[in-house]
Amino acid sequence: MSKVLENLKTLLQVPDLASKKWIYEQYDSQVMNDTLYTRGDAAIVRVHNTNKALAISTDCTPRYVEADPFEGAKQAVAETYRNISAVGGKPLAITNCLNFGNPQKPEIMGQIVLAIQGITEACKALDYPVVSGNVSLYNETDGKAIQPTPAIGGVGLLKDLNKRCDAKFKMAGDAIFVIGKNEGHLGCSLYEREILKIAPQKNPPKVDLAEEKKNSEFIRELIESSSINACHDVSDGGLLVALFEMCSEKLGCDLDISEFVGEENQILFSEDQSRYVVALDCAMVTEFKKKAEKKGVSLVKIGETSKEKIRISGVEVEVKELTKLNEMVFEKAFF
Repeated sequence: MSKVLENLKTLLQVPDLASKKWIYEQYDSQVMNDTLYTRGDAAIVRVHNTNKALAISTDCTPRYVEADPFEGAKQAVAETYRNISAVGGKPLAITNCLNFGNPQKPEIMGQIVLAIQGITEACKALDYPVVSGNVSLYNETDGKAIQPTPAIGGVGLLKDLNKRCDAKFKMAGDAIFVIGKNEGHLGCSLYEREILKIAPQKNPPKVDLAEEKKNSEFIRELIESSSINACHDVSDGGLLVALFEMCSEKLGCDLDISEFVGEENQILFSEDQSRYVVALDCAMVTEFKKKAEKKGVSLVKIGETSKEKIRISGVEVEVKELTKLNEMVFEKAFF
């Protein structure tokens, strides 16, 4: 199990997952004090002089799109939808910027066509329309194109700022659950690229749009009823990375993954879609399970929040050690 934590340290230092704090803190990200929240899945910006707010998320995973433009573009749309839901917002619409290489090359035009088809399917299934967009084409150096990047910007509405959810754990002793199906898909994952060091495969995680919508609606209901204390989606890096991002120097987690089928690295670093991690008061667990059963939502308990450390089967690491590794990446790169 100690190898799992070493793998986590490795992943937290790749640019994809490294904290961008050193960059965004160099400018005023709190203009007019209406930017309320930047630490979670979606930023929250108050509608000036009201108790409403916009939840905003921009997403794309180019390695998924490169492997399968249709599925990768679906995933980009679905992740913005998931991120907005994770803070309590109702997803309303998307914009996009389609970043590709030279469209005069058949393979690049094929990427563009399939990506647009993926965006279309996701938006129709999620009732999440495209209201604007643009393109950036001919992005090549010495004839080599960038990875296809149909960046999706999603916006949602929080009708009441008091009904929003943080991604950070709130207190020790809360129960931690994963919402969604855990199938252990490692194809096109950061674990596959950075730890296994194998050539990318053409098998990004599939996006079940019906599952995506069902789970997201369930999350919004939980937040609306104040049933959970923290919520974070599972995406790049998998479950253990999501859990780290929910921790703070004062709060960590004790994990028990014995209910899962598969080996530890597959369980903790797979990038299966349509998943959330939530933390809630143990007194609320029975009611929480009843609500999930009624909605047909898959869930499994994976542990409890604790103090200062991430612990798996008796092996532990201090959160502050991981945070330091994660936050120093970009500063070290420039100085």
